[in-house]
Amino acid sequence: MDFEITTEQQALVESVRAVLERECPTALVRDVVENGTTPEQPWKSARELGWVAIDLPEELGGLEMGFAALGLVIEQHGRFIAPGPFLATVTQFLPLVCASGTPDQLERFASPATGRSGALAIDHGRAAEHDPGQLLRARREGDAWVLEGERRFVLDGDVADEIAVAALVDEGDGVGLFVVPRDAVESQRVETLDPSRHLAHLRFDDVRIKGDRVLGRPGASAAALGGALERATVAAALECVGACQTLLEMTLEHARNRRQFDQPIGAFQAIQHKCADMFVQVEKARATAYFAMMAVAEDDPRRTLAASMAKAAASDCQRLVCKESIQIHGGMGYTWESDVQLFVKRAKTLDALFATGEAHRRRIADLLEI
Repeated sequence: MDFEITTEQQALVESVRAVLERECPTALVRDVVENGTTPEQPWKSARELGWVAIDLPEELGGLEMGFAALGLVIEQHGRFIAPGPFLATVTQFLPLVCASGTPDQLERFASPATGRSGALAIDHGRAAEHDPGQLLRARREGDAWVLEGERRFVLDGDVADEIAVAALVDEGDGVGLFVVPRDAVESQRVETLDPSRHLAHLRFDDVRIKGDRVLGRPGASAAALGGALERATVAAALECVGACQTLLEMTLEHARNRRQFDQPIGAFQAIQHKCADMFVQVEKARATAYFAMMAVAEDDPRRTLAASMAKAAASDCQRLVCKESIQIHGGMGYTWESDVQLFVKRAKTLDALFATGEAHRRRIADLLEI
């Protein structure tokens, strides 16, 4: 597996970074947090510049550049803690539709030309591993299906145009996949640690789904759901690495400029050690996430293990980087006026999405039969 970033991928990273630096300053994030606005940018740019289409097949109008290229774009979104439904759409909703949908469904739900956003109704309030027993219930009524239940803390569940739902059915492997229009679901946005990111409780009260919104064959969808969750897990790790990278850069800049006893605080050995530890954690988390990203892109047999390793490494990274960045910034690090707290909240929220590092360590132990 080649870990080197190609010239084309590096050019993509630089172009994405330039756009986000211009269109997603921290002032935009603060406006979302303070006023509850839903900015059109950078989601509009993601559609117009083809970022949404990076991992989609050419027959849908996609660029077919692969998950590795998409992962690099996601990392840049983490560096600017960009608000909007990009992460949920390209790493949760679209992979599930592409893995199970018919050609007509792909054209309807996954084509970049539609400009529609999507979410995956996974309950992030539950403990960890997305046990099928925790899924919604779905029962067949003629040619249609009826969904009943609740999902909590669904990423962008109140703003996405379409909601992909995994439900428990009394057939086959027990998993059915459905696409539900948002206006058919009762949604309530909830206050969370990171107000720049939409999380919502969704309630499905006898939601009737016609056959043209059923993905694949109910009772034969566990593999498709597992593959989509692996992509989503790796994407969350990559965005967390991006947020931690910015925290590291902000902290280094502060250590160079903040003076104490007539010299920069970065001259003190204790601060240097903290910064070195932060750097090591970020690089370790990035390398692990890149391995998982490439394993998914190449459909490597180690992809399941690699996804959990990436999430565990990102969890370790955010825990140390968030703590040390606040510590080095001193009392101002956790104040509202400091941008540090914005990135800390995003990193902490990403740690909780798609199971915490602790849960993924248990999964790694199970996979290795330890």
